[in-house]
Formats: sequence, C-alpha cells, structure tokens
Amino acid sequence: MSNAIGIIYANSAPDSLQGLASERPIAAVPFGGRYRILDFALSSMVNSGIRTIGLVTPHHYRPLLDHLGAGKAWFLDRKDGGLFILPGVFHGLARNEHTFCIKDLQNNLEYLHKDFAENVVISSGDQIFNINFKLALQVHSDMQADVTMIYKEMSNSTNLTNEMFFEMTKNHKVSHIDKKGIARGKLVQPYFVNMLIIRRELLIDIIEKYSSIGCTDLIDILTANLGVLKVYGSPTCSLIGTIHTVKDYFDRSMDLLNLEVRGKLLLGEDRIHTKIKDNPPTRYTLQAKVSNSFIASGCTISGEVENSIIFRGVILEEGCQIKNSIILPKCHIHADAQMNYAILDKSVTVNGENVLKGSSDSPLVVLKRTVI
Repeated sequence: MSNAIGIIYANSAPDSLQGLASERPIAAVPFGGRYRILDFALSSMVNSGIRTIGLVTPHHYRPLLDHLGAGKAWFLDRKDGGLFILPGVFHGLARNEHTFCIKDLQNNLEYLHKDFAENVVISSGDQIFNINFKLALQVHSDMQADVTMIYKEMSNSTNLTNEMFFEMTKNHKVSHIDKKGIARGKLVQPYFVNMLIIRRELLIDIIEKYSSIGCTDLIDILTANLGVLKVYGSPTCSLIGTIHTVKDYFDRSMDLLNLEVRGKLLLGEDRIHTKIKDNPPTRYTLQAKVSNSFIASGCTISGEVENSIIFRGVILEEGCQIKNSIILPKCHIHADAQMNYAILDKSVTVNGENVLKGSSDSPLVVLKRTVI
C-alpha cells in the first residue's frame, strides 16, 4: 500500500461543453459507454495502492454522489481511509482558470491533518488516462523531493497552446514553468499533465500561508518558489486526454474505437473501475447492422450503427441510422431516424424520420430529456 493519500479536483469549470456539464461537473460526464470521466483518475489512484482519496466537488455535485455512493466499486468503502467528499468554494460567476485552487482545500484541512501519510497525490478530474503512480512516487522518494510534477514529452508541432510547459536540469529538477505557454524553440518539450505529488506537511503549510489571499493556484505558488523548493519532474508514457470542449469530448470518445487506444486505457493490467449495473446483455435483432462501434449492455439494437458509441439501455428501432455519434444512456431512437456527428445526452427521444447532423469539428449536442 502506498504511503500517500489522494486529492482529485472534480470541480473544473464547464467551459465549452454546450450543456453536457450544465447540470453536472465535467468529472461526472458519462464517457466510453459505461464510465464517468472521474473514473479514470479515481481508478488510477486506487490501482496505485492509494486507499484514502478526497474529492473536491463543485456546488452541483449530486451526480457525483449518485455515481460514487460509498466508493464500493473502487474498493473505498473502508473503515480506515476510503472516499472523502471535500466541498470546494464557489468561485463566483467568473470563469475558473485555476488548476488546483488552494482556497478549495482551506475548509478541508482536517482531511490532511487526520492522516499521517507522507505524501499527497493530486490530480484533476477532467482527464482520460490510466496511470500507475507508483513510478512517480518512487522518483519522489529517491530524489527526496518536495514536489514531483508528472509530465509527458510532446513535439513542438503538437497543438498544445493551452498547456503548461516546463524546463528541467539534467537531473530532472524543474527550473522554469511556463503556465499556458508555448514550447519555446525546442523539438520536444515536457508539458505538465495536471498531476503531481507533494509532501503533505508542505501542502498544509502552503494552504495556511496563501489561502487568505484569494483563490491562488498551487502551480503559481510552486512557480514562484522554484528557487527554494525541490521540484522534480517524473515522465509518463500514458495516453492522456483533457476534456474542456465538446470537440475534446467527441475526439477522446472516438479514440476508443481504436483497438490500440482501447487496450491501453481499458484492457491492461490496471483496469478502470466504475459503478456496477446489472443489465442484461444487449439484444441484436435480425435487422441490426453494426460496424466499428462500442456498445454497452442493456441495449436493443435493430437499426444501423457505424463508428459510434452507445451507452447502456439505449433503444435503436428498425431503420434508424447512427453514424459517428455518441448516444448516452436510456435514449430512444425511433424507426428511420438518422444522425451523424451527434451527441445525445441521457434520456433523449428522437421520433421517426428526424435527421440530426453535425460535423467532426462541431458535433451536434442534444440536451438531456429532449424530445425531437
């Protein structure tokens, strides 16, 4: 078992998800047929031996609690440790540009004080990944680091203008951080993947020192103190996809249709855990035509499905055509309806012969419980 506890920031601002995150945080948005985005960060920590995890929640956290329950699906329904809900502060109507706001932890200091683990693993809850933190924890211990920032190397040609790059010395000590900068003249540049390890006592000191001056970002504090703190980098080769926009969500979902991507995320030694639902197997009628699609349990498929992701409990009637689309749970698509590059939120009904069409750059989003 790891000598660390976890904190997941599940209160990311909804940005441009066009209503998919209007009634739920990004972390609670369904993904990949049966998961929620939060499942990936939560499962990665559990698979790394972390058995005490705090979840920083926004004000509309009911969907998170409904999904998580007591944490049984992630082996966190424990007498010692387990899953803790850490209510975050309300950042106002302004867009939240913070990665790890210190103010969110100020009112939850008891979570850090009551545990005697040496380190805290911190991650955002708006990313798709499958990482085992044991390697980074070992680097953190070997270097006797105050902070270890997990990074991935990307070529300068990759479009990552909204990411955070940093520079390191030969022994991987972080010497400079460019917050939301652009790789500067180098063919390959390490960028921060919004995951870090920090000494628990140092984090408590930072919270007590900086929480009185507003919603200060932990990364800003580390940047200002690189000269006095031992901040190191630890690499990862894992697939990582951040969800900020509808296109991000659509593209990362469609990546699952690639067997190699699906294998790395879902079929490796470390599995992604999620809430269990005892649905019957999906029923395919004689009229069903399915190709290159990801279909969950509990569905009835009588129409044509191509390059699409179908969640649990969806009904597709005979004659309907679903292409390049994402259909969330309990939707009902009636006979002869057509859709291409569409995202249907939960419990949407599309009556017969309707045509829904978006594009790969701008998928059409239909909000929850809409009847068309």
